[in-house]
Amino acid sequence: MFIQSRSDPEFVQDPYTAYARARSQGPTLFWQDYGMLAAFDHATVHALLRDRRLGRQAPGGKSFPGHLADFDAVERHSLLELEPPRHTRLRSLVLRAFTSRRITHLTPDITEITGDALARFESGADLIPTFCQPIPVRVIARLMGVPESMAPDLLRWSTAMVAMYQANRTRAIEEAAADAAREFSDFLRAYVEERRTAPSDDLISHLIAAEEDGERLSADEMISTLILLLNAGHEATVHSLGNAIKTLLENQTPASALVPGAIEKTVEELLRFDPPLHVFTRYVYEPVGLGEHRLQPGDEVALVLGSASRDPERWSDPDRFDPTRDARQHVAFGGGLHFCIGAPLARLEMQVALPALFKAHRDLRLASAPQYSDSYHFHKLDELVVEI
Repeated sequence: MFIQSRSDPEFVQDPYTAYARARSQGPTLFWQDYGMLAAFDHATVHALLRDRRLGRQAPGGKSFPGHLADFDAVERHSLLELEPPRHTRLRSLVLRAFTSRRITHLTPDITEITGDALARFESGADLIPTFCQPIPVRVIARLMGVPESMAPDLLRWSTAMVAMYQANRTRAIEEAAADAAREFSDFLRAYVEERRTAPSDDLISHLIAAEEDGERLSADEMISTLILLLNAGHEATVHSLGNAIKTLLENQTPASALVPGAIEKTVEELLRFDPPLHVFTRYVYEPVGLGEHRLQPGDEVALVLGSASRDPERWSDPDRFDPTRDARQHVAFGGGLHFCIGAPLARLEMQVALPALFKAHRDLRLASAPQYSDSYHFHKLDELVVEI
């Protein structure tokens, strides 16, 4: 039994000490606060992410109350919540539009957007809203082919919808998420219809054109996919950047870790060391044995990604940030069928934005000790105030 409140102030600021305590008791424990079995070690989490006897789609489907009908309309077509064969079809179609080549070609855009954010830098600023947020949101807007002037609305909609996955959601959070889902869907539906008659070189047009075995994405599937790409890309990348900047400053990381040829490894270590997403759950479809535990169909299990990435059985001295470490086996992006489809873009944004920030402001330092938000299972900063 693992007894740990997700809102305990000490846990919010440092969950890794509690994770170490859990791993010392066993790789899998019943987490009382979640009401389900949880896997804490890297080997088990890594294996379960790839185990086809488990998946994201709830047996029998999820049931949402009436006030969440608009949110449900988006969720029911989301890649994140589906399993094969539908997941296979949708992911294949999306990958035909969201190609590695297309992502790589975004490098000049990311560089330009990062430069714009740096041009507005002021000592004493909070980097979360002034640097970490605008970069991924503007990049996604360009990728989709919607006006960048819509970035504040995209950010507002995304923030409201993603809040549904926090531990302490309220009726007000649910209603805000439903409103955001409806507004976002209406906005995108108009753009999808426009691109059907006037295609352009953007993600919406490429998703419309994507076809496999004579099948294409339906309008509802396309809208859910676009919303997922924004929500996952925004939330994960914003807080990956925030956590990364904090880590680099607190560890007085040398500039040599941010140069070409080194930044790729540094980014992987940053994602291992302090990832933005700490728990991903799976439903059980067939009986699964985990040590002394026996999971039955319909059970749900929590995969504690934040703990797996600090497992001393996988990494030597895991609580030390080491930009030269080979951290490629981290699980910050999940794994298996549901490995984050936006991972290449998130990596690229970090590889461009972090060196640019520290090159422009070599004397950057924290103005105050950053505090993490009580928003588990996300591990993100309330603010990141810096000065030069």
